[in-house]
Amino acid sequence: MDAGTDAVELRHLRHLVAVVDAGGFTGAATQLGMTQPSVSRAIAALEAALGVRLLRRTSREVVLTSAGERVLARARRVLAEVDDLAEEARSGHTRLRLGHAWAAIGAHTVELQRRWAAAHPGVPLQLVRTNTSTGGLAEGACDVAVVRSPPGAARLDSRRFDSAVVGLEARYCALAADDPLARRRHQLRLADLADRVVAVDPRTGTTTVDLWPSESRPAAEEVHDVDDWLAVIAAGRCAGVTAESTLTQYRRQGVVFRRLRDAPPVPVRLVWWRDDPHPATADLVGLLAQLYRGGTGG
Repeated sequence: MDAGTDAVELRHLRHLVAVVDAGGFTGAATQLGMTQPSVSRAIAALEAALGVRLLRRTSREVVLTSAGERVLARARRVLAEVDDLAEEARSGHTRLRLGHAWAAIGAHTVELQRRWAAAHPGVPLQLVRTNTSTGGLAEGACDVAVVRSPPGAARLDSRRFDSAVVGLEARYCALAADDPLARRRHQLRLADLADRVVAVDPRTGTTTVDLWPSESRPAAEEVHDVDDWLAVIAAGRCAGVTAESTLTQYRRQGVVFRRLRDAPPVPVRLVWWRDDPHPATADLVGLLAQLYRGGTGG
């Protein structure tokens, strides 16, 4: 980083905005509760740090230079972001970010958003898709994450994270529309896929070849997210096995889903930071558990 920009301080930006809004140094000093020489020194320090002239004094007023116009616009945005950050930190979270890697809460996603908005109007629920093993939690992209892969595969260290299973989802097979198995209207079995290539996302998917007995496991092809997964299935190169939520969120032309009658269900787990939980985490866990139970709530 340039040594000059290291010397730019937030107070310098606030002084610049105050001078412009107050129409001069005297008014800015009154607004900021400072002396006029202090304001002048702050503006001079900012100009020195940036290496440009920001203000031009005339006999009657102080006006912005062209560089000053550009810096002022950015300064207002920076100060607004800092004020928002401080407000969120003081208020104990003004929103709840729910991270997920694939399919959010499947068929419950819309109902979750509606019920949450009605019960918590002051805490907006924001869905964030991040294709990582922790649904964006470890990366700081969310406050709570939906995780369907096993805790070990998701690298969910119990010393760092707390979690709760809120529901179970059936497993489905995904096939190309012209696959012979797709013509079956009844449920399939895992053995029907033993001679196939199964698309597997090792970071965020719910499926590994360990679902099959060791003597009859299908081959696996790695993919990197749900869009890759759907593409190789639609092309007929692979079959897929996934949780029920995927078929409700990712309908794709050329791909059909058939339920697997002998595959174990997929646990739907919420995960959050143990040492810094969002204040509304318990409410989210309770609402999702209710939705998966089929409750209507009050």
